[in-house]
Amino acid sequence: MKPEARDACGVMGISLERGNAAPIIYYGLMALQHRGQESCGISIYDGSALRTVRRYGLVGEELQRVARTLVGRVGIGHVRYSTLGGSSLLNAQPVPVRMGGETFSIAHNGTIVNYERIRDSLRRKGICLRTRSDSEAILRAFLDSYRRGGDVFGSLESCSKIIEGGYSIVIASSRGELIAARDPLGFRPLCMGNSGNSVAIASESVALDINSLSLISDVEPGTAIFVGGDGVEVERFASCRRRAYCMFEYVYFSRPDSILEGRSVYDVRLNLGRNLADTIEGDVDSIVPVPDTSRTAAEGLSRATGIPVAEGLIKNRYVHRTFIMPTQEAREGAVRMKLNPLKSVIRGKRIVLVDDSIVRGTTLRNIVAMLKSSGAKEVHVRITCPPIISPCFYGIDISSRSELIAANHSVEEIERLLGADSLVYQSLEGLIDAIGLPSGDLCNACLTGEYPTPIAQERAEEDRKRARPIEEGIGDIWRE
Repeated sequence: MKPEARDACGVMGISLERGNAAPIIYYGLMALQHRGQESCGISIYDGSALRTVRRYGLVGEELQRVARTLVGRVGIGHVRYSTLGGSSLLNAQPVPVRMGGETFSIAHNGTIVNYERIRDSLRRKGICLRTRSDSEAILRAFLDSYRRGGDVFGSLESCSKIIEGGYSIVIASSRGELIAARDPLGFRPLCMGNSGNSVAIASESVALDINSLSLISDVEPGTAIFVGGDGVEVERFASCRRRAYCMFEYVYFSRPDSILEGRSVYDVRLNLGRNLADTIEGDVDSIVPVPDTSRTAAEGLSRATGIPVAEGLIKNRYVHRTFIMPTQEAREGAVRMKLNPLKSVIRGKRIVLVDDSIVRGTTLRNIVAMLKSSGAKEVHVRITCPPIISPCFYGIDISSRSELIAANHSVEEIERLLGADSLVYQSLEGLIDAIGLPSGDLCNACLTGEYPTPIAQERAEEDRKRARPIEEGIGDIWRE
């Protein structure tokens, strides 16, 4: 059950000066729902103990009902898509862990590349994990140092020396403390906000906006925030030789109304569309985005070319996920359930179809076929992201080259497989220009095959040696 490209969750934490944290976390998770639709949960310190509730499925009425029973000033929350660990309530987050007479609970966005090594190292110390979640491994590694007398920042420094991968985390304790940290390369986003003396941490600024909290800044890579009895402490726990912000956060994952590293995601996507303007040749009647993440890029392309945007594909907003289906007929039915062409807009028109990325390609092939069967005269595909040719080990569920059509086919071959009249991808230079950050501050490993950490590079080389090309018509990964 995989959409075409999944991120590894959204987190939120808050320490209030007064009032109840549970409703604030609930609304924050609603704003972060796009980052994870598999499970959700909240941990709240109620003044005497840390209480955790987790539910399978969407943030909604069930979690809202349970959240009403939680009262406390400090808490954390999580929405999840699994990239490591199975799809079960046991692996849902936040993950609580007892140490002595205390309880700590963690919510994590990202993926640990060397999870097995960390797990085995903990086992040799007599520390066993209850779940298959790398989030629990991070927390137990942190507590292993913390219980031996380390402070918060020193314990995180110790962890940073043995953990490789992406981790933006929030931790709540049964002493009413809130801890937040971002890995030394900053793979996954994390920001800080406030209202008076209340402090909030979230994966995206939209979780602050929905609660009328002010965005202060992004949490810098290798930096931690500790909110305890003495107030707020911010300290760097690991040196940063470079940055590695995930480019896919701007292209696809984050909401367009979020601010990442001081960049408006909406503005980046406008620029992605503008940077495709020179690829439009000949007469075109309209630009049709694949809902929803491609809408802003389609607007940017329209502004640059003067070609109008048409709402040619209508999304069923009550279908939250589409799944791997056992037959081609069922797979095509899943696409029709999610999207329906507006025939009066499509019929007889030459269309530029804008999408954010292609992973495996079957979904987009079915969309092209759907448009042509609805009477489209021509369908020219434009992709706002360069070809994805290598797996991600830092928090996106793209684990093998065998899943990637661009790793196994030329652009011309993909054009033919899609049934498109033309296909053009964004250039790497166009992507970097649109984001507006130095190329050395971005992680483009899935586009280049060059990874910013050594174990990930080793795994990519191993995967390249054993990967088998995808076969047309076998399976699919469906985009959310």
